[in-house]
Amino acid sequence: MRDIAETIGRGLKIPVVSLSPEKAAAHFGWLAMFAGLDMPASGAQTQQRLGWHPTGPGLIADLEKMNYHEAGTLTASAAQRT
Repeated sequence: MRDIAETIGRGLKIPVVSLSPEKAAAHFGWLAMFAGLDMPASGAQTQQRLGWHPTGPGLIADLEKMNYHEAGTLTASAAQRT
């Protein structure tokens, strides 16, 4: 979770802080319960059963390449239309 937050923070040019479990629960509400779980995941079964193999970048590499300024502009313009 830290790597994801730090990568997004760098892209948005905003500071990222570490929160205690209590502060995280207060800040994130019901989402904090899921964010605090250690839930490693793997695509090994999908790859084996379907013969699928990923070809794109991993999550962190993909987040690092994202154009955060453009995404923010698109989000803001979509919000103005509603």
